[in-house]
Amino acid sequence: MPEVLASDRRAAAAGVGAKEPGAPPGAPSRRVPRRWLAALRNAALGLTGFLGVVLLWQVMAVTGVVGGDLLPTPGQVFEVIWTGLGNGLADDILISSRRVVVWVSVGIAAGVPVGFLLGWFPIARAVLNPLVNFFRALPPIALVPLVIVYFGIGELARGIILMYAAFFATVVIVFEGIAGIEDKYVRAAQTLGANRIEVLTRVVLPFSVPHILTAARVSLGIGWASLVAAELVAAQDGLGAVIQNAGNFLDIPRVYAGIILIGLCALLMDAALRLASARLVRWQDRGNR
Repeated sequence: MPEVLASDRRAAAAGVGAKEPGAPPGAPSRRVPRRWLAALRNAALGLTGFLGVVLLWQVMAVTGVVGGDLLPTPGQVFEVIWTGLGNGLADDILISSRRVVVWVSVGIAAGVPVGFLLGWFPIARAVLNPLVNFFRALPPIALVPLVIVYFGIGELARGIILMYAAFFATVVIVFEGIAGIEDKYVRAAQTLGANRIEVLTRVVLPFSVPHILTAARVSLGIGWASLVAAELVAAQDGLGAVIQNAGNFLDIPRVYAGIILIGLCALLMDAALRLASARLVRWQDRGNR
């Protein structure tokens, strides 16, 4: 009996296997994984931060501290979003999301091999690293005139802007991740008889997966940040076009609506990538225990 009570106390302290108060002796225990509780707590804290910003926004709009009547209230902006979803705004969200996902994916796919090249081959690093650092410092919006000249004003031109933004972010993150792999793992594989290709595929590639996923998250954020620049190229649809058209007519609530929707889309995609990352690199957590 003391052993059973001690076991129950340990389970209750761990947050798993604890039974409800008053449950019969043979009743199954309610398991509440600790990671779920942590996720709920973090979500509640994040929501608190958003509510704080909305409250501050409401106070500033009502008091006229910023811009007089030029700052709409959160209610006005959310009304624009709600009514606009049935009047074409939902289509703009889908179009922009498709552009970002497709062209950022192309940029990531092109950037990963280059990052491997720079991280694994010292000569390639010496030759290409200065060029990468030069081009990644150029803002995508500065390239819009050249993109229009060389690629026209179609969908390809907008995609080039997004791909450019994602490519160099991916190269830098993957390169730094591979360059940071500890030599002991490479030496251990070589001691076991692995050749250079086997070391690359069985050591470097698995260890680079977390960095590739991080590159995807960062590139996705940069893609959404570059969306307005991409849709400067004669776009008639998409959230960037919504913001530009609303700004031309001083429709400030609609400008805020477009900005908020870009942020929400980026937040949801980042959350999806984080969930995928947690599953794909679960082996790394087990290895650190």
